[in-house]
Amino acid sequence: MSTAKKRVTTRTLIKMKQANEPIAMITAYDYPAAKMAEAAGADMILVGDSLGMVVLGYDSTIPVTLEDMLHHTKAVTRGANRAMVIADLPFMVAHLSRDEVLKAAARLMQEGGAYGVKLEGGREIIENVRALTQAGIPVVGHLGLTPQSVNQFGGYVIQGKELAAAERLIEEAQHLEQAGICALVLECVPEELARLISEKLRVPTIGIGAGRHCDGQVLVYHDVLALGGEWHPSFVKVYRQAGRMMTEGIAEYVQEVKNRQFPQEEHVTHLAGEIAEQLYGAKEGATA
Repeated sequence: MSTAKKRVTTRTLIKMKQANEPIAMITAYDYPAAKMAEAAGADMILVGDSLGMVVLGYDSTIPVTLEDMLHHTKAVTRGANRAMVIADLPFMVAHLSRDEVLKAAARLMQEGGAYGVKLEGGREIIENVRALTQAGIPVVGHLGLTPQSVNQFGGYVIQGKELAAAERLIEEAQHLEQAGICALVLECVPEELARLISEKLRVPTIGIGAGRHCDGQVLVYHDVLALGGEWHPSFVKVYRQAGRMMTEGIAEYVQEVKNRQFPQEEHVTHLAGEIAEQLYGAKEGATA
């Protein structure tokens, strides 16, 4: 029996891991997407700073601001009543002072309505993670390929392939759990490493490009539905070609407008005959 029928909480996530029930997480950046994710049964919705590339047209997540995250988080939480909504802390916020991190997270929860926040990084942000969790703020960690550090990595490349790097990720995952995280996103790491981390942690792992043995998976809404064009990462499965269908629909609309095929009779309303006659008569009289 599913443990995710009621509103999803941190306790729900632990129970799902214990029951070996996979956690389904998807990104959403606005009200309609959140409504669809909720109706589809998603357990968690991530308001990711990937919105910078997906909906704002930036070439990375780095330009995304806290105000951007607040704006989109508000829209998502209006559409989600059961799924747990987690909002990303944008670039550099996780590395600021304790007070600044707490204030930013508090805004995403108080103003944005998020259930909790996600932070990228390991040992360098441990104290801020601990401060957040001690303040009662649910925190999801994020290790592996952390997009906010893409310039440092030199691109979007698999992390943890070498022994030392793999051991470091394991150690950082354990430190994050000790600091109080409620879940951990593992992005673009080898499947074997993700499986080992998942086995070592009490909290669930959510994989993206991390293989089949995480406790859950997360994909970007626009990738799942092919809304961002034909290209997508190799770890993505496209479930519907919605983008193509939408483009075709818009093209058909444009063509019908150009050909004066839209609107047709069923799309218009009419005045009562006598009112139309009076209006047109008044117009003709004025012209005469």
